[in-house]
Amino acid sequence: MTDFGISRFGAYIPRLRLERAAIAAAHGWMAPGLKGQARGSRAFTSWDEDAITMGVEAARDALGGSDVAWVKAVRLASTSLPYADLQNAAIVARAIGAATGVATSDAAGSQRAGTSALLQALKGRETTMVIGSDNPIGKPASVQEISFGAGAAAFVVSDRDVVARLVGSATLSNVFVDHFRSADATSDYGWEERWVRDEGYAKIVPGAVKAALADAQLAIGDIQHFVMPSYLKGAADAVAKKLKFEGSVASGLEDGVGYAGAAHALLMLAATLEKAQPGERILLVGFGQGADVLIFQATDAIVAARPVRGVAGSIADALPTDSYMRMLSFAGGIEAEWGMRSEKSGKTALTEQYRSADQMEGFNAGRCGSCDTVQFPQLQYCVRCHAPSEQFSNVPLRDEQAEVLTSTADWLTYHPSPPLWVGFVRFDSGARMLMEMVDIGKQGIDTGAKLRMVYRIKEKDRQRGYNRYFWKSTPLSAV
Repeated sequence: MTDFGISRFGAYIPRLRLERAAIAAAHGWMAPGLKGQARGSRAFTSWDEDAITMGVEAARDALGGSDVAWVKAVRLASTSLPYADLQNAAIVARAIGAATGVATSDAAGSQRAGTSALLQALKGRETTMVIGSDNPIGKPASVQEISFGAGAAAFVVSDRDVVARLVGSATLSNVFVDHFRSADATSDYGWEERWVRDEGYAKIVPGAVKAALADAQLAIGDIQHFVMPSYLKGAADAVAKKLKFEGSVASGLEDGVGYAGAAHALLMLAATLEKAQPGERILLVGFGQGADVLIFQATDAIVAARPVRGVAGSIADALPTDSYMRMLSFAGGIEAEWGMRSEKSGKTALTEQYRSADQMEGFNAGRCGSCDTVQFPQLQYCVRCHAPSEQFSNVPLRDEQAEVLTSTADWLTYHPSPPLWVGFVRFDSGARMLMEMVDIGKQGIDTGAKLRMVYRIKEKDRQRGYNRYFWKSTPLSAV
């Protein structure tokens, strides 16, 4: 047993949802069999969301507005990281306000990247934010397209205020190839499902579970929650039955989320922690080229550690859509004709981005030390009393609420998700600025509506493959 455990946890699921029946209907002319699997809805990312933005939101949910200074390392696990040679975790760390001295690293290359990163942090000796964030893409008309989803979960691992303590673990390495994706491919190639279920999950996982139980000096009857992700229906139930497990098999979050790749094990763990009671034990499985098994025991602190939104809150905060083509467009599955207005350059001035990083990434406004006016961006002189900026102090706007002063739905400007909603917003601190508003439903948004801030892609440079990130505003709940 280690003194380290999970101190905080949180989650993020994109608001956009699509009924699987709409996907099956679009492919009914050539794949009528999909109709049999078209139950419930799946989450999908908007054009301005990716593993980085979802990871930032999950981390913020885990922190719950508390100081991030105690986090000494940030680990980001995903199989859909936007950059192959630019550290994605470093971008996440700056966006959540971590200090420049924080250690950062990416974990990738396997469906169990999330559980492996969590296990490594639990065996370490520094407070670490572990994030699993993924957006797997399936080919149109594939079983993966209809069963996949998107989401992120985050855990603060430390020896302080532990809500779930690691009591045992085991890892088995086995190059069992159930699916793969080459470096230049956009979607997976999967092997025959029955073979994967019978030879993979049913034979590899029980061995790892047996080793973890021995490490914890427990029997399967001592476990209350069995958490095993898989996009293969019935795989978790079959393994639980083989183990003679008689407790609660965790929901696969099929309805409202869908299988979220390397993040899914951590999402299911977060959902289980949201309802776990003190003393209960949770057995978590991560599968992919072997298996990780982690056994946790909830402490008395679990009752007061529920995240602000969490998995349950994110599932409830849904913005249903009825357009399969919208999901396909956001995922880059079609090349639509957007007109001449879309032909503008998206090139980012990297020198200016670096110089303004504190304001842009951390979303720090400046409070004038002379007249107390809060302003964004921070200019050389105060906009009200003209005092020099050397007297300014930082005011992070990312966790402040704001309200709509004005709003416009612009159908003329090119936008990947028309219309472009933009308007002036007023923060609780008094700062005012012109901002983009996202996740606005068909009914629009009214003056005075409450807003929160979200980290999103501001612009994609498709020619060079670079995303410029910034903060946008969104309604407190889907409308």
